[in-house]
Amino acid sequence: MLNLLITGFLHIRFLDVIDILLVAFILYELYILLKGSVSINIFFGIMAIFFIWRITDALQMELMREILGAFFSVGIIALFIIFQPEIRQFLLTLGKPDFIQRRRRRFLFWQFSDASVYIVDVDKIVHACQKMANIKQGALIVITRMHELKTIKETGNYIGAEISVELLENIFFPNSPLHDGAVIISGNKIEAARCILPISRSQNLPAHLGLRHRAAVGVTEQSDAIAVVVSEQTGKIFCAESGILLKNMQPAALKDFLEEKLHGNTPGEKPAVTPVPENG
Repeated sequence: MLNLLITGFLHIRFLDVIDILLVAFILYELYILLKGSVSINIFFGIMAIFFIWRITDALQMELMREILGAFFSVGIIALFIIFQPEIRQFLLTLGKPDFIQRRRRRFLFWQFSDASVYIVDVDKIVHACQKMANIKQGALIVITRMHELKTIKETGNYIGAEISVELLENIFFPNSPLHDGAVIISGNKIEAARCILPISRSQNLPAHLGLRHRAAVGVTEQSDAIAVVVSEQTGKIFCAESGILLKNMQPAALKDFLEEKLHGNTPGEKPAVTPVPENG
């Protein structure tokens, strides 16, 4: 038996190792995506049945192997239906430009990095958010990077104007025609206002947060954009990136954060931001 195991290990190819690592990576990403949802129980159930199927196949248990094999051959369509939202989110995650950047690791002497610089007048955005936060005027600003969000822009009203503090304040002024929805900023222009964003279904967001916050998280889950929220209830500034909502964004911290993400400027100290905890 030991000789068989040693012989088997000696016949493992380099491509077999790569194959195992890729499968492990995909399973890990699926676990991270499904963690905290009801679907994780279905995922574990399917994995258990799969391993039982492989064991019965190795032991040549013909009847059980045929039953489980039929389950997987016919049930694959049902699985796509059951996991449709999760599969869609997984594919969206794979397609995001920062997917590799957020998982960059040192490999030998190489390290992957993204040195993209986006021309955005950060000072005017920060100043406008500060003024609106002082008077508890709600706002939702989305700053695009590689993803241009053309489909989302089409849901709102075209503006096409240079960024200015006064224009941002007027757009989000209560009862103004454009105050509902989000403002989309691309380059150094306010491209559109009153835009409709996808709402995040994450169970990790506290229940007291409103639709603005969920919309900010939702658009950053599906793109590489950055979203800034000014709460009309508390006057606090939140920022979302890659599906993570950051709170306690004082103007200086917000400026450092945007400068780092858009212009590649690394501040002397990390911005004083705190991820919003689960259910709190």
